Amino acid sequence: MNDYVIFSGNSSLDLSNKICNYLNVPLGDAKVKTFSDGEIQIEINENVRSKDAFVIQSTCAPVNDNLIELLLMIDALKRSSARRITAVIPYYGYARQDKKVAPRVPISAKLVADLLTVAGTNRVITMDLHAGQIQGFFNIPVDNLFAAPVIIDYIKNNFENNIVIVSPDAGGAERARAYAKRLNCDLAVIDKRREVPNKVKDMSVIGDVREKIAIIIDDMVDTAGTLTEAAIAIIKSGAKEIHACSSHPVLSGLAISRIINSPLKSLVVTDTIPLKAEALECGKIKVLSSYKLVGEAIIRSYTGDSVTSLFV
Repeated sequence: MNDYVIFSGNSSLDLSNKICNYLNVPLGDAKVKTFSDGEIQIEINENVRSKDAFVIQSTCAPVNDNLIELLLMIDALKRSSARRITAVIPYYGYARQDKKVAPRVPISAKLVADLLTVAGTNRVITMDLHAGQIQGFFNIPVDNLFAAPVIIDYIKNNFENNIVIVSPDAGGAERARAYAKRLNCDLAVIDKRREVPNKVKDMSVIGDVREKIAIIIDDMVDTAGTLTEAAIAIIKSGAKEIHACSSHPVLSGLAISRIINSPLKSLVVTDTIPLKAEALECGKIKVLSSYKLVGEAIIRSYTGDSVTSLFV
């Protein structure tokens, strides 16, 4: 098993170390430096010729710096004659810009896919893409993992049977339905109207949440505006208590204060994005690690084994 090596960008060092410990391999020796004008410099300090190289980097904030860092590391590995390069992107940034929602706007998710491919990526491993069709933006294989096994185990071990899974919008209904089916519980959906991005005008609950423990399921929490407004709507509909589970804790802007002041009892997230100190100090946020899931995807990708069992 000496023919593959794992490198990490700055955004995913903690997760990368956990993955390497799980796989019992050392983290690859690479240095990321910054010139005085802000340009990023990459140095690969070990031989990667004819090896499978995996680069773990979430394109979270600062999004553009982390994206460029990932692209430069891939380019460095390509020019060092790596046999195959896999970009492991636990959180795929720009995923919300996956279609034209107005005239004269970019499809940023497609542009990022093109950049990764041109840089030299041969395969992508990611988790809970905001829109499944982004896989089709690539002309290379994409493994889109799901955090569902990690989160479902947590729900089973920490909640009674009197639960209802809630989707915060119609777009997430399919994801919430899959959770509800696995947990053998009821499903509810929040109907929301939004006039401008990150600001919801009106919400109503479709489904019975009365006297139940409501668990909101979403792929990411950004400003937490939708999440906290949904929690208020659910409480008004008679729920006993409210919790939330999300794969990606973006938590930008006023997210932390909104969560603290909301009816939410807890917010469970994974470590696809490292949390800021403010979030770690918030008593409502609990982090589950995805290192086993991502580590299994890496080793199976290398050995050629199936990763299908990781999708369920």
